[in-house]
Amino acid sequence: MATSQCFENPPSLSSTCGSGNLREIGGLKTYVTGPHDSKLAILLISDVFGYEAPNLRQSGSRGISSSGSSISYGEPLDSNNPNTGRFVDKGSWHGVVVVKLARTDDIQAAVLLHPGPITEDEIKEVKCPISILGAEIDRSSPIQKSKQFGEILSAKPGIDSFVKIFPGVSHGWSVRYDLGDESAVKSAEECHGDMLSWFIKYVK
Repeated sequence: MATSQCFENPPSLSSTCGSGNLREIGGLKTYVTGPHDSKLAILLISDVFGYEAPNLRQSGSRGISSSGSSISYGEPLDSNNPNTGRFVDKGSWHGVVVVKLARTDDIQAAVLLHPGPITEDEIKEVKCPISILGAEIDRSSPIQKSKQFGEILSAKPGIDSFVKIFPGVSHGWSVRYDLGDESAVKSAEECHGDMLSWFIKYVK
């Protein structure tokens, strides 16, 4: 079940921000940036607020091909109307989706940002290099839980993993931060840099 942190600090959505464009991929509306002829891409799974969140779009515009997809079928949560958006009861399902993909041979690497309701059994089945970038203040993914995931992953031969907890930030900090808050921006940019470095290392 979602915690209230999944809905805190709602962004001001904009369908026109960013330099990318909308395409339909696998039946899902997807915000795409980067060269159209690229053979590699990073798939960013949005939170309940969808791919029109400016900070999410910005994190996908760093000189590489990336896709920001909303599994809510283009129906982001309206924080003023709790009956909008699909899968709202799931809250941070984006992390769940990432782990499901990481348990297959379909992706080369994965990064979890504020992971959400993931189980130890699911982590045990991860098959690709995975980085977990967690928040110090996170009710759905407490520090101890992320550390347990790290221990499980460290015991898996041939699977590189990395766990990092960002101090002083809350669930959702990597995409729902205030641009006027210097500390919040610094933490988010550090997180984005770690994420990008992980993908550059493993996505070939």
